[in-house]
Amino acid sequence: MPKRRLSARQIERIRSIQERRRERLATRPEQALAELDAEVEPEEGRVVVRHGANLAVEDAQGHVTHCLCRQNIGHPVCGDRVVWQRIADEQGVVTAILPRASVLSRPDYGGRDKPLAANLTRLVILIAPEPEPSGYLVDQYLVAAEIIGIEALIVGNKMDLLAGEARAAFQHSFAHYPAIGYPTYWISLREPHSIDALTAALAGQTSVLVGQSGVGKSSLVKALLPDREIQIGRLSKATGLGRHTTSAATCYRLPGDGSLIDSPGVRSFRLGEIGRQQLELGFRELHPYLGQCRFANCRHDREPECAVRQAVIDGAIAAERLANFQHLLGP
Repeated sequence: MPKRRLSARQIERIRSIQERRRERLATRPEQALAELDAEVEPEEGRVVVRHGANLAVEDAQGHVTHCLCRQNIGHPVCGDRVVWQRIADEQGVVTAILPRASVLSRPDYGGRDKPLAANLTRLVILIAPEPEPSGYLVDQYLVAAEIIGIEALIVGNKMDLLAGEARAAFQHSFAHYPAIGYPTYWISLREPHSIDALTAALAGQTSVLVGQSGVGKSSLVKALLPDREIQIGRLSKATGLGRHTTSAATCYRLPGDGSLIDSPGVRSFRLGEIGRQQLELGFRELHPYLGQCRFANCRHDREPECAVRQAVIDGAIAAERLANFQHLLGP
């Protein structure tokens, strides 16, 4: 059945309702500010849940408080270190976002960068035999990690789907990544101990999982967080979000004093437009050869005396990686 088209009057009425909601939401933090007690010292904390204008901030003792955010301080995201102050009814107001060591962003529909998670130290890229992995997508994730200055790991999930020569061939097709310094793990959630090395690698780190749909991100999150339901209950009680807690951007505690940020926005992450210099930064194996080509503006395509293409011939750079670099570079 075709959708009924809205009249201009109905569209205007919907816009008016949405605008009133935005105005009410915008005034809530400022109303809460009026309740601030000058004798209550501001505190530092970390954002562990974000759902719209609702935040959950964890203090130094591990207690979680539902907070609103003061206007004009930016948009806090999971992992942000913030300054906040307690008010009545066990609530709080975030008054400042502290400088970020790293921030993972993606372009919004207007092409502007939208922060998704902050203060990350690990980007965990998940692939699997099914759906067929995209090296082009993996390289976009790796470029993002290099640009924001965090370590990337590659995890091959669902390895129980392959055996013998098929498994060896699959692993060999990604062998150029560990060769250039990216730790790679091969796991199956049907073999619980296969994630032990990955769990150890995430200890003491703040990590986020990325990967195309269907690679098993949700299942891996559950495997890494055996007490996830308990954590959800704790955060839900503190925030009052109830069933919305599972759909909010959430920072969970990992074994070994680590953290795992699970965010709907991160699941659909994509690389935005970047300049050539940043793109070259994102392909670490190109670095020793940059500036050695005959032409300063060499695109490493068909130009003569190209040091990068010679490195491909010599086996120092994977041909697939150079092809993805050129594709990202564009015309």
